Amino acid sequence: MNGAAIDTVLAFDFGLKRIGVAIGNTMICQAKPLRVITAIANEPKFAAIAALIAEWGATRIVVGLPSHPDGTEHEMSARCRRFANQVHGRFGLPVELVDERYSSAVISAKRGEVIDDRAAAIILQQYFDAQS
Repeated sequence: MNGAAIDTVLAFDFGLKRIGVAIGNTMICQAKPLRVITAIANEPKFAAIAALIAEWGATRIVVGLPSHPDGTEHEMSARCRRFANQVHGRFGLPVELVDERYSSAVISAKRGEVIDDRAAAIILQQYFDAQS
């Protein structure tokens, strides 16, 4: 990162049933899990995102972009791109996509454990690491 203003960054691990959320800023470049949004319908989902943006003063958004191990995109890739476009359109914040192929694979979790917020933190940490 250059010597510009400090950005508060929210990252999303988008899923059809849950969206993992993580937060960090461009000064310390450390991602931490924040919460999991469990709304399925668009309006409550985006209301929760709006509340988080307002509460934390987010100025930048990162969205994980899933793909096959060889890098080719699949159905969820298109859904994540659409979600990223909707977030940008609704909130007018810069949105960046980050390759999330292995974000969930590096988390050790018990069967049935919700890890979406930790996956979002890994995605955000990848973003910060790529910036430095």
